[in-house]
Formats: sequence, structure tokens, C-alpha cells
Amino acid sequence: MTERPAILAGLIRVALLAAVVTGVLFGRWSLVFVGLAAFTLTLLPQYFAYWMGVRLPRSFLSGIVFFIFATIFLGEAFDFYERYWWWDIALHFGSAVSFGLFGFLFIFMLFEGDRYAAPPWAVAFLSFCVAITVGALWEIFEFGMDQIFGLNMQKSGLIDTMYDLIMDTVGGALGACAGYLYLKGKQMGGLGGAIEEFIRLNRKFFGKIRDR
Repeated sequence: MTERPAILAGLIRVALLAAVVTGVLFGRWSLVFVGLAAFTLTLLPQYFAYWMGVRLPRSFLSGIVFFIFATIFLGEAFDFYERYWWWDIALHFGSAVSFGLFGFLFIFMLFEGDRYAAPPWAVAFLSFCVAITVGALWEIFEFGMDQIFGLNMQKSGLIDTMYDLIMDTVGGALGACAGYLYLKGKQMGGLGGAIEEFIRLNRKFFGKIRDR
């Protein structure tokens, strides 16, 4: 469930459905497949949020849906990975920041919002580890898909993998740093606001939190 409908997410879903219809009309079946796959994936965050009883802020939902659109649809259907050398790097960086934030919120949720349950640096370090772990697992997934199905997800191989891991490290550190500053009573731009918004919508999971 979400706070209110996310306009950006809705527009992206409409665009994906339009692409599917266009693909059917012109016989571009690869576009149909990629469009349907991307559209289905954009629905999963809300499904899992409902299943877990979590309320997703509109900013979170919009970010997730845009990431799916940018990777699955623009990246594959319109070959943005080949057209723009920085596309994959930017997406890895953005996703790593998000996973750093998600890692912090998950760990903070385990502490029920008790900011004194562990030192802020320890919580931030664990959040950073979550982001790095997800990034590493994705690289293993890319390697496996290339080896098993003969795809080219790793593009230039080792160089692509290392750039991805570097962006995962930098982005994960930034997301974790936002969590650290939050525990210290400070803000890191919009990242701190995103943390506060998620906590505000899910106070039942943060029973020990105290207003600063």
C-alpha cells in the first residue's frame, strides 16, 4: 500500500502499455515482451508492500518504478546501455543509494526505532554492507545469465563489473551516510526526508522511536 497514488509511476505504466499496444500493431514482439515484463515488475513493489503491511511513500514507489522502466525497458528495448556509456553507471549508483537507504530502514526497523540500540556508525556500516551485498549478487546474476543463456549483460566483462561495483560502493556509502546523519539528528538533503517520510508512514514498526 502507498500513501497516495504516485503520478510518475502511473505515467510510466501508461507509457509501457502504450508501447505494448504499439508493438502488437507493428509486429514488434520483442517490444511487447519487454513492455509486458516491465509493466508486471512495476506492480510488484505495491504487492509486496501490501503483503508485508508496509506503506510505501510516493517517492519510494516512483523511484522503484522509474528504475525498472530505465533498466528493463529503456535499457533493453531502446538499447540505452549501448547508446549512452554512462547509463549503466548512473543506474547502478542510484540503485546503490536506494539499497543503502533500504538497508538502514530495515536495520532500524529491527531495532524498533531505538536510535540508542547500537552506535550510529555500526548501523550505517551494516546498511552499507546490505547495499554492497545486493550489488555483488546482481553481478553474480549477470555472470550466470551470460554463461548459461549466452547473453551479454556484463557488456565489457571485467571492466563493466568493476565499474558497477565501484558505483555500488559509492552509492551504498552515500545511502548509509544519510542513515548515519539521521541518527545524529542531521539531514542529507532529500535522503533524510525520505527516511523520515517512510518512518512516519510506518510508525507501527518503529515503536521505540522518539521525536527529536
